Amino acid sequence: MSAAWASVVAVGAGTVVLKAVGPVAVSGRKLPPRVADLLDVVAPAILAALVVTEALGRGRGLAPDARLAGVGAGLVAIALRAPIWLVVVVGAAATALARAVS
Repeated sequence: MSAAWASVVAVGAGTVVLKAVGPVAVSGRKLPPRVADLLDVVAPAILAALVVTEALGRGRGLAPDARLAGVGAGLVAIALRAPIWLVVVVGAAATALARAVS
């Protein structure tokens, strides 16, 4: 097994263990308020990091391109309180337009 596959297996096993430990460790006990507050912001922070990575990253560097126009248009649609389906359509249209122009 190569080092890359060993890493994939190790990360997968670690993920399974972490997902199993949470419910087993907590098992009916109430979390401290600070921990509960932190858990509320973890998912949006991870999602934001993934969006930025996908919009700006290429390989190991930054490569702003048409995807950035789509993210920006989507952010404007969110700021205007558009429904999520419209945010996706606006972002896709802006990306397509930016690719057609460039």
